[in-house]
Amino acid sequence: MHDHDLFAAEASALPSDLADLTGAREAAEDRFMDRSNVVGVGIGHKISNGEDTGKPSIMVLVSEKLPESMLDSRDKVSKTVESTPTDVLEVGHLLAGGGTAVEEPMELSQELQQIDAQKLATRVRPVRPGYSVGHFKITAGTIGAGCYDLAPLPGKPTRYYILSNNHVLANSNAAAIGDPVYQPGPFDGGGPADAIGRLARFVPIKFDGSCNYVDAAIAEVPFDTIDRDIYWNGYPTTAATAASVGQLVKKTGRTTHFTTGRVTAVNATVNVGYGSAGVAKFCNQIITSDMSAGGDSGSLVLDWQNRPVGLLFAGSAVATILNPIAAVQLALQVRVWP
Repeated sequence: MHDHDLFAAEASALPSDLADLTGAREAAEDRFMDRSNVVGVGIGHKISNGEDTGKPSIMVLVSEKLPESMLDSRDKVSKTVESTPTDVLEVGHLLAGGGTAVEEPMELSQELQQIDAQKLATRVRPVRPGYSVGHFKITAGTIGAGCYDLAPLPGKPTRYYILSNNHVLANSNAAAIGDPVYQPGPFDGGGPADAIGRLARFVPIKFDGSCNYVDAAIAEVPFDTIDRDIYWNGYPTTAATAASVGQLVKKTGRTTHFTTGRVTAVNATVNVGYGSAGVAKFCNQIITSDMSAGGDSGSLVLDWQNRPVGLLFAGSAVATILNPIAAVQLALQVRVWP
């Protein structure tokens, strides 16, 4: 099997106990996504009294979980969809985090200001994933990984890149190929003297209601300016692994540093806010418990064996959203390992 096929299979993989729920999930998306308070639909395990019951369920993601007595009858979630149990999971108001344009500060910028010690917001050469980075017109995000072009092995890579989000390296579609990228990001004092590379590729974000799958971009950098050893986490041990519900994951990011989380839903469709750019619909996403804040966007999320799981790009005060890392590498035609 070729690398492209492996990445495609990994990006669409579902845990065996949840594989039969895709039809019910699609039905739930059609039924619930336009309801007040609903921001997404995914697949997970029913949670009872804060505990994972292990019972496969359709997860209806809401910005705020309200008592049924406070809901209009049209906005209530049915107990089942196509005979599959539903569960309501509070995920807050989902925002793309850490890539707000400097000339258009939002709540995310205020979040950055509230953090006192910014140990990963300094200039470092060679820099390690986990540190601050950003397009010259944004605040700051996080370097997720070092990577190079996806090509048959063995070979001689001719270009090397840093991996992060579109909204971190490409200013939410507003950048041009070749634009400078600063390390640290502008919010952390980065300027022309701190240019580490130039924007090489990005996947455009669509705001027309159609599905996005990744918020991702790469900037080409000199080989000796980037290491693939993630600060406090180490080197990736494989190219990608599919997320499973209940799985423990970890990341290192510019703002909240080393954090851990648990996967609560997979194959999720969510609506994510991008400030004045609008709201973008993302499909086949991974939802975890809260493990991030503004400025952590672009972080590579790993499992306990250091296998890459996802690219962090959005979240709220109670949840974090990831692109499957296999889909990211396939879309950008790069590899983070070996």
